Amino acid sequence: MGFKKSQKLYEKGLVNLVGAVNSPVRAFTSVGGNPLFIKRGRGSQIIDVDGNKYVDLVLSYGPMILGHRHKKVQKAVHKALKNGYSFGASTENEITLAKIVCDAFPGMDKVRFVNSGTEAVLSGVRLARAYTGKDKIIKFSGCYHGHQDSLLVAAGSGLATLSIPGSKGVPKEAVKNTLIATYNDLDSVKKHFEEHSDIAGVIIEPVGGNMGVVIPQNGFLKELKDFLHTKGALLIADEVMTGFRSKFGGAQELLGAEADITCLGKVIGGGFPVGAYGARNEIMECVAPLGGMYQAGTLSGNPIAMAGGISTLKELKRQNPYEKFSHIGERIETILLHAGKKYNVDVTVNRFGSMMNPFFTKVAVTNFAQAQTSDTSKFAIFFWEMIKNGVFLPPSQFEAWFLSSAISEEDISKIENAVDKSFQKIQESQ
Repeated sequence: MGFKKSQKLYEKGLVNLVGAVNSPVRAFTSVGGNPLFIKRGRGSQIIDVDGNKYVDLVLSYGPMILGHRHKKVQKAVHKALKNGYSFGASTENEITLAKIVCDAFPGMDKVRFVNSGTEAVLSGVRLARAYTGKDKIIKFSGCYHGHQDSLLVAAGSGLATLSIPGSKGVPKEAVKNTLIATYNDLDSVKKHFEEHSDIAGVIIEPVGGNMGVVIPQNGFLKELKDFLHTKGALLIADEVMTGFRSKFGGAQELLGAEADITCLGKVIGGGFPVGAYGARNEIMECVAPLGGMYQAGTLSGNPIAMAGGISTLKELKRQNPYEKFSHIGERIETILLHAGKKYNVDVTVNRFGSMMNPFFTKVAVTNFAQAQTSDTSKFAIFFWEMIKNGVFLPPSQFEAWFLSSAISEEDISKIENAVDKSFQKIQESQ
């Protein structure tokens, strides 16, 4: 398997693109080597510019839940393109998709479409502050909520305890109202409420996806919601990654907690740039033009993205692949654990719905600090061996893998073969 054309494109891209990429994780910094350039995809697979074919477990970090270029989505998008690309005015499909989304989330009466997950989250946080009249927001170390200033702290980085900006260019003042708690530790949340009286709410990924897959333990999400209710604070669920990934709706429902504000992205556009935030009427009526919280976007509710989202969600509901996802996820987990035992490599596997990933550690991973015990040098070896054996993974230990409904028995066999060879390579390096 060669990567000569990807190498040439990388070198060419360095001239006019920052690091030859448009998102840092694509740069392969944590695994070494240069990024791969993808040419096309179909179903469960993608092909790079060198002609190498991969089972895709990245799936654009979640939204390609039906696989690439699903025929019904393709047809809907082509039809929408014939009418125009963007109008800066309302279209009927915005209403259609809004109803599909609101019907899928108990407690969501209204939704506002935006253009990205980052925009959805920053708007959701602003809404929580507008509704409560309070300023401070609690987030959890290891949870990533987009690149907005106020939440770019302890965001899947090493800045796990203090409100120190996680990026140059973010002033300390921007994160002064951001408090950091430990995932799966309700006491760390309660401590902040003991020390501060102006907390508007808590934002959380119902299932962590940016420190690897980390699952709430022992009713943590429900207990968090119940506690916040006693304090008059809101629960903001960032379901940009988890939305429609474990059921038709949100992971929050499976975990026994109804969020006050839900932020969505990725999958509700079928692969096109889209995001959304929604809540019950009394909260959403704070948003302009009904209320005083201003948020706007010329391309919000873009007709092409709406068409992609409607067709994706309708087909997803028809397929109802969630039992299949659970079964396949369990099989891949068994494959990983078996390989670890066979080659004497420490590995822990976390999975929820159609999201999963291994950690190269012997400890159970329930928070960011435990995720950081994973041996990232072993992951780098694992990553490249998986690539060389035809399986495309996120180039970071701390990113979730995703399943599509297009995955086949042949794909699973290919994954099993690649895992075996990858763990063998790790053993040889020990």
